[in-house]
Amino acid sequence: MYTGVPTVKQTAVYVYQTPVRIWHWVNALAITVLAITGYLIANPLPSLPGEAGDYYLMGNIRFLHFAAGYVFLVGFLFRLYWAVVGNRYSRQLFTLPFWRRAFWSELLHELLWYAFQEPEPRKYVGHNPLAHLFMVAIITVGGLVMMGTGFALYSEQTGLGSWQDELFGWVIPAVGQSQDVRMWHHWGMWVIVVFVMLHVYTAIREDIMSRQSLISTMISGWRMFKDDRP
Repeated sequence: MYTGVPTVKQTAVYVYQTPVRIWHWVNALAITVLAITGYLIANPLPSLPGEAGDYYLMGNIRFLHFAAGYVFLVGFLFRLYWAVVGNRYSRQLFTLPFWRRAFWSELLHELLWYAFQEPEPRKYVGHNPLAHLFMVAIITVGGLVMMGTGFALYSEQTGLGSWQDELFGWVIPAVGQSQDVRMWHHWGMWVIVVFVMLHVYTAIREDIMSRQSLISTMISGWRMFKDDRP
């Protein structure tokens, strides 16, 4: 007999494997450190009184920036490896089905849903098309740009013949000059910062409004789909 209290039916799908989840949070920490230290490098703190050797504040900030950059690079290479050996959802970060007409129609639906123009969301086991597009554009393509420009600037410190110079030194003359590379690297930071804010907002919004888990999925690996049944 119906009691008037709806029951909730939940379906769980294992999406994100443990290495992907660890990479996600380590990468998030690395990006946070890179953004904060990068901002301070571009806008240095006022000089402190006394001997510079007693503080070495900006030197420590630069060290943290470089260390986080190495973490980001190693994590990116590992993530690329796991896209090969992991499940099919781990490959979404490096593949984009732009040739499928359905992808673009679903992308439009997601845009309308986030603009409060669609009453119901569509449910996806992996990334929805809008998230998929931005993950590839910002994390993969943007990450490559940030690593290329960042290590190119770093190669000026390590010198000619270093592996940083051998792999990334060509970026500076290709772009123009060192200051041009620095500008693009700095603007890339702001693009990623805006993306992170939108990413956090949409993840929380989806958890609340779409009846499917997002935040907890990146902790447990399981995506929960909820349906109210009378």
